[in-house]
Amino acid sequence: MKKFKIGYRTAKTALGVTLAIFIAQFFELEFFTSAGILTILCIQATKMKSIISAKSRFIACTLSLFVSGLIFEIIGYHPVAIGLFLLLFIPITVMFKITEGIVTSTVILLHVYSTGHYSVSLIWNELAIITIGIGIALIMNLYMPSMENELKGYQEKIERNYNKILLELAAYLRHGDRGWSGEEIPESVNLLNKAKSLAFRDVENHFKRNENSYYHYFKMRERQLDVLERMIPIVSTIKMDVEQADMVADFIEEVAESIHAGNTAIIHINNLRKLTEEFQAMPLPQGRTEFETRASLRHLVKELEQYLIIKCDFKGGLKQYA
Repeated sequence: MKKFKIGYRTAKTALGVTLAIFIAQFFELEFFTSAGILTILCIQATKMKSIISAKSRFIACTLSLFVSGLIFEIIGYHPVAIGLFLLLFIPITVMFKITEGIVTSTVILLHVYSTGHYSVSLIWNELAIITIGIGIALIMNLYMPSMENELKGYQEKIERNYNKILLELAAYLRHGDRGWSGEEIPESVNLLNKAKSLAFRDVENHFKRNENSYYHYFKMRERQLDVLERMIPIVSTIKMDVEQADMVADFIEEVAESIHAGNTAIIHINNLRKLTEEFQAMPLPQGRTEFETRASLRHLVKELEQYLIIKCDFKGGLKQYA
């Protein structure tokens, strides 16, 4: 059983519905409870979604108010008129991309139908209900809690996982298989998906911001994870203990430990190129096994370079961790 919890969106919905109905009832509007229904439907997860929803519903409800009146006055207040209205109205909402407003428009339609007559006072009543319900929802959605701490938490978890993955790769080069489960890989995939979704929501809560540095950061880490996944099978093919393996292990540990140190990736790239030059200056391999081992190490170094280049290309504005 899930833990009972009242979230901020639930609290906003409850308060918004209360205010909408109170205001509509205060002005003695007919069908005043419908203002609460509109408020519920227009409170969304982000400010941007709330505005889009409110716009769609306002247009659809207003259109419904006038079209339904026209149809009822021509055909009469009969259930057949309701069916005809929906037959025409739903394709119109699809055409104008305001399908979110179908349900609320139907509420307005039934208000007109239940009164049995079409008048100026009815039009003003319905417009007031629409305005109050949607307006209160927009006011409620002006407040959105900061996602900074949650995004930062995802960042730290992902970086801890990357640190663990790199240290395990280095340990394998030094000591062979230690029975590492590799659980940090799928866990990081899951964390990245959740983090990107949260970062995208954060963008939709800021009208003057159309991109999010955290989103770009998590996309960058996602690309790095692809490289880490390619590195694992390369490391697993290295069976022979050679000097170059220890040198690469040293470098991997350096990268792993600097994830939180604030070093820029370009420093590591320069060190990696120096390491490659050292390899080239070493004696040629003796025998096929050593040749294959050193070839795998060279392949691994190329992947490490790609891992660091991805970080160098990152322009998201966060601290430049490796």
